Amino acid sequence: MASTPMKRSSSPSQTLTLAGGSPEALVLDAMRSAAGAAALASAPLPPVPSLPELRFGPAVEGLALEEKAPSRVLCCEEINGRRWNYVVEEEGPGRLRRGSALKSVSLQTPAAPMDELVSFIRSYVVPEGFPDSVTPSYVPYMTWRALKHFFGGAMSVFTTRALLSSVGVSQSRATSGAVAINWILKDGAGRVGKMLFARQGKKFDYDLKQLRFSGDLLMELGAGIELATAAVPHLFLPLACAANVAKNVAAVTSTSTRAPIYKAYAKGENIGDVTAKGECVGNIADLLGTGLSILFSKRNPSLVASFAFLSCGYVLSSYQEVKSIVLNTLNRARFTVAVESFLKSGHVPSLKEGNSKENIFNPPWAKHAPIFLGPRLWDAFQEPRSFLAIESLFKEERYIVTYNPSKGNIYALLKDEAKSDDILKAAFHAHVLLHFIRSSNVNQSSRKHIGFTESLRNCAMPTDLDFETHIAESCKFVSLLYGDFKKKAAEQGWIMSESLLNPGRARLCGLKEE
Repeated sequence: MASTPMKRSSSPSQTLTLAGGSPEALVLDAMRSAAGAAALASAPLPPVPSLPELRFGPAVEGLALEEKAPSRVLCCEEINGRRWNYVVEEEGPGRLRRGSALKSVSLQTPAAPMDELVSFIRSYVVPEGFPDSVTPSYVPYMTWRALKHFFGGAMSVFTTRALLSSVGVSQSRATSGAVAINWILKDGAGRVGKMLFARQGKKFDYDLKQLRFSGDLLMELGAGIELATAAVPHLFLPLACAANVAKNVAAVTSTSTRAPIYKAYAKGENIGDVTAKGECVGNIADLLGTGLSILFSKRNPSLVASFAFLSCGYVLSSYQEVKSIVLNTLNRARFTVAVESFLKSGHVPSLKEGNSKENIFNPPWAKHAPIFLGPRLWDAFQEPRSFLAIESLFKEERYIVTYNPSKGNIYALLKDEAKSDDILKAAFHAHVLLHFIRSSNVNQSSRKHIGFTESLRNCAMPTDLDFETHIAESCKFVSLLYGDFKKKAAEQGWIMSESLLNPGRARLCGLKEE
């Protein structure tokens, strides 16, 4: 029985015959088949088409990360609180892939629209680096300043309306030429007042809080006068001129005291940024007040009631604004607070405490009774004997401190070689002498003889012998405690190298030493 022959796929001529073949032929055929299979196994495989690279996630900053490519973080970057990682692709540990580009990967989710809006507003009203770029008292100051400008902007609507009504714009009682002339004269008078008040000079640095608050009071006075023109339109020119003088003087005060205040709040060299953002806050508040006042004025409210409400809000905001200012320099008012606290309790108040206790109702043109710094000789001494009696006590000093019983005042006279520290020491000595005299008066008035009127009168006015004794005691006290006072004041942050005590110009010269 014959079988069907099997054919190889590798060669059609090779056939395997089971019937009618010799054993040798079968062996040779098997060897040929094994050799063909080995050749097929050793042949190279055809190339497999490459698959596309796998990518994951959305593209970051327009770029995508490959899944299989290892990456290396070069550094991290932060801008306005947002962070990014910068990465590059590697072929292996420490080897960058040739032609790899730098990619940025955001480490946070995209900001919400409201957060973007808040960030945009902050860029206009808050200094860069806030709150680390300003002092802690910056926020309360700007809050009260914004509120003051809000009331000021609202007030301007009513004052402008009153001026236009009285000058004749809303009524056909005056020609356009007369209206223009009146308005120009009003502005000219204001400019004259602005120039005259500039004579205050360094008082803007010495007593800027007192001047700032006085200027705001003048601003409200000018607004009140402007509103009065609506009641007496025939007196428009004199009233408008007076109002504009007051308001321009207030403007000079505000402009002149602005830089020292912003300087006190700035940390580092960012006073320009602090000033710009502070003025922007004031303008925004002014515009808001103006807009709301325009809407409110359409209801024709009472001018008197509106002025009373807005004026009270303006003055209160101005007072709180000035009280929130924290300065590290010593003027007359803050120096008095520091020395009196030191003499009573032995410690110097902090910057915030000393500024909060400063009296801002004492304008710089008022007399600083009962202590006068740098006065004339004839104001300090009644007679030559008094001068000769205490002159020897101050041979080593560059000042002379005395008490005038007839006037009840302390006088600190300065010698021609007196420097800044000598002026500071003279003022400290004057406060010490005043403390001694007041303590002596209290002790005398507590005696049992207070029933006699003459006794009280004598207690209130020490004799020449008494005040000479007090002066001698004060010299010893000052020599012991002045250094301690300066040290404690410097520890609290007060600047002692430069004082703003505003002494008089008189100096003693040609004193002969015996």
